[in-house]
Amino acid sequence: MEFIRDYADWFYLVGAVLFILTLRGLSGPKTAIQGNRYGMIAMAIAVITTFFVANHPVVWMIVGAMVLGAVVGIARARTVPMTQMPETVALMHSLVGLAAVLIAIAAILHNNQMTALFVDHEGALNAAGVEHAHMSKVHLFELFVGCFVGAITFTASVFAYGKLAAKKWAKTISGGWVKPVQALIFIAMLVCGFMFFTTGNMPAFWAMTALALAFGWVWIAPVGGGDMPVVVSLLNSFSGWAAAGIGFTLENNMLIVAGSLVGSSGAILSYIMCKAMNRSIINVLFGGAMGGAAPVLAAGDKVQRNHRSGSADDAGFLMSNADSVVIVPGYGMAQGRAQNAVKELAHILKEQGVKVRFAIHPVAGRMPGHMNVLLAEADVAYEDILEMDEINSDFPATDVVLVIGANDVVNPAAKDDPTSPIYGMPILEAHRARTIMVIKRSMATGYAGLDNDLFYNDKTMMIFGDAKKVVEEMTKAINGNGH
Repeated sequence: MEFIRDYADWFYLVGAVLFILTLRGLSGPKTAIQGNRYGMIAMAIAVITTFFVANHPVVWMIVGAMVLGAVVGIARARTVPMTQMPETVALMHSLVGLAAVLIAIAAILHNNQMTALFVDHEGALNAAGVEHAHMSKVHLFELFVGCFVGAITFTASVFAYGKLAAKKWAKTISGGWVKPVQALIFIAMLVCGFMFFTTGNMPAFWAMTALALAFGWVWIAPVGGGDMPVVVSLLNSFSGWAAAGIGFTLENNMLIVAGSLVGSSGAILSYIMCKAMNRSIINVLFGGAMGGAAPVLAAGDKVQRNHRSGSADDAGFLMSNADSVVIVPGYGMAQGRAQNAVKELAHILKEQGVKVRFAIHPVAGRMPGHMNVLLAEADVAYEDILEMDEINSDFPATDVVLVIGANDVVNPAAKDDPTSPIYGMPILEAHRARTIMVIKRSMATGYAGLDNDLFYNDKTMMIFGDAKKVVEEMTKAINGNGH
């Protein structure tokens, strides 16, 4: 359609504005749904416009790929449980990186074919060929950056998926050899990339791509499980920059804008999460992070410490007689799919005049905003969900804190033990409450591999069992109190 071709820049501008409104909407739970709608409209405008402005598109291939992607995406969206959402997000990031690599390869091969058309009978480039080769030289740097960022994003995201999904092949690597190997691969990748950029040498390009793929793997493999939320956020940023690189390669302004928005927002989120852990991004990615570096005692060497355990009935009685309750959700709530049971517990307590709020740590769970997503799915009121900085000052006046499957984000060692790997990390100060109750399957350590002093606090009562079942039993006990 000529109309779309003539006004393509205007359509792209509208799409870019809608993408900005998308990010603004996604910044808060109340506006998140509207933000998603803006994003869907913007993507529809971008795809339709690009479809009509593309030169000689192979329609059946494009439509076929779109239909196949839609079928796979819808099927995955309908079937993926919330407990598997972090690894699903990581896997989606990998596809963006792979797309960047494949498009860079296609662009280079296409350029080589086009250049070959201008070779005369003596094997030399004619004037048109020289001009074409010179024009393509401008894109070499874009292809260099886009390809290696995409390759790193692809393999790093695949490994993050494997670690979050507890796959056997995604094994954490450690040792003194790791950092030197990372440095050697990275330097070799840059050298090959520079050779490709300056000479257009194809073997150098293939070597750079292979090294980038290897670097993505060895870069993320040493990162500990406790730092995976930051890794997922950072890979989100990388996928955005990879998409922007594709935009430069394809000379598509809409893709450049959308990729830059994703890249910058992901980088900002990574910074916020690192600040919440009192860590730098360099320390997370190259410093022998929490999960990999934390010394974990062998089963036979574990120091026996006394803890106090109780029942769901005990917990129900204490909460029903409290004036204020703060619920701290963690990955255990996601694993037990207990969010709806937790919402029902909060509802029953509120009906009995108890003030109930939820305390969210920025890195609770396995991905950014994991707990917020779960609570939103259960229709928990937004005003009842408070961030760490908002709730911490209220803990001393709180009668009961209920911790559901959270470990490291409530560990007092972060404040009290200078020898702890998480010392200095801001935490939810649940230990300052009058009574603390913790739901866990066992006394096993959290994802960061650290024992939690909170569990042995004199004010703490441990309640062992599946989160959903225990919370449901608490609710029954509260109802049975007739309060």
